Amino acid sequence: MGRNISPTAMSGATLRVCRQVARYVGDVMGDTHYARYVAHRRRCHPDEPVLSEREYWRARHAAAGPTVRCC
Repeated sequence: MGRNISPTAMSGATLRVCRQVARYVGDVMGDTHYARYVAHRRRCHPDEPVLSEREYWRARHAAAGPTVRCC
């Protein structure tokens, strides 16, 4: 027969998988882009100003060009 897995271990594993899936989906959807940008700017360019989140997204979408659309 199969292995006996305790409910606690299974719920811990399920929670871990759910967190990993949520992180992956967030990365794909762009949830962490601005935070990564800020970390990079502070690490590599500490003397230069950091764009606000609004400015960052405006510049990011402008750089993609008018022909790139998701819908």
